[in-house]
Amino acid sequence: MTRNPQLNKHGELQHLITLEGLSREILAAIFDTAEPFAEVAEREIKKVPLLRGKSVFNLFFENSTRTRTTFEIAAKRLSADVINLNISTSSASKGESLLDTVDNLAAMQADMFVVRHASSGAPYLIAQHLAATGRDHIHIVNAGDGRHAHPTQGLLDMYTIRHYKKDFTRLTVAVVGDLLHSRVARSQIHALQALGVPEVRVIGPRTLLPTGVVEMGGRGSLRVFHDMREGLKGVDVVMMLRLQNERMAGALLPSPQEYFKYYGLTPEKLALAKPDAIVMHPGPMNRGIEIDSAVADGAHSVILPQVTFGIAVRMAVMSMLAGN
Repeated sequence: MTRNPQLNKHGELQHLITLEGLSREILAAIFDTAEPFAEVAEREIKKVPLLRGKSVFNLFFENSTRTRTTFEIAAKRLSADVINLNISTSSASKGESLLDTVDNLAAMQADMFVVRHASSGAPYLIAQHLAATGRDHIHIVNAGDGRHAHPTQGLLDMYTIRHYKKDFTRLTVAVVGDLLHSRVARSQIHALQALGVPEVRVIGPRTLLPTGVVEMGGRGSLRVFHDMREGLKGVDVVMMLRLQNERMAGALLPSPQEYFKYYGLTPEKLALAKPDAIVMHPGPMNRGIEIDSAVADGAHSVILPQVTFGIAVRMAVMSMLAGN
């Protein structure tokens, strides 16, 4: 059996590049590690010394608010030295290759790279390069690569579900919207199925859904719906997705208004879910396109707690990697 390239020889996380292939036990260990960090966030003294003396480089080749900021907060709360590379003013803007950039930063005694990149596979390429050049002690965390994966977003989403719903094995979860372009959705689906969710529903127009279950990252428990009202009946968790307009080539939708009519989450559509259903969104939200403000700001919404939990989950990931 081929060893997962994210794991070291002891089966521990060396890098976090994708949730695909990670066991329920590893996911649970991340959540358990995050738990005290989430509690610390509610106290006055938030810092712990777990990454003191370590250098964490944030390499964001794509724009970000929540992910970049929470990674920075997480690393600083772990007492790491944090370096945010401004790509637009770095040598990458002069034509320096990705791997040359990595080599130069590695020479500055980096311990961890947090990488967001428009190209699928970029974090894996960096990890391979570092291993081939004898520097696999530097850990890689994927903060989103192309359409491929966004593992820490998937993890914080699962942590949020665990916080509110406790038991994954009794849930029906709906993922709604632009799955075709969504790296978040792929990470969510891998994690939901690894954690034993018996029914995962994907809901969206035919033009925004991949052609098959495998392309969505799923297995047999995945059900596809093109009618949002039908798909939301009796679900415990509604996970909305942003329309990825920047990744769309050509007209895949008639208009934003038409999309909202059929696939926007309104109070009327949400009423079809269970009375205690929670509503999630990875952000940034397009209000009035994929979600109504009455829902985004309503009693079922856990969108802001997701952001808060993201700090604890990213602290957990970085501390586990550094400890391995």
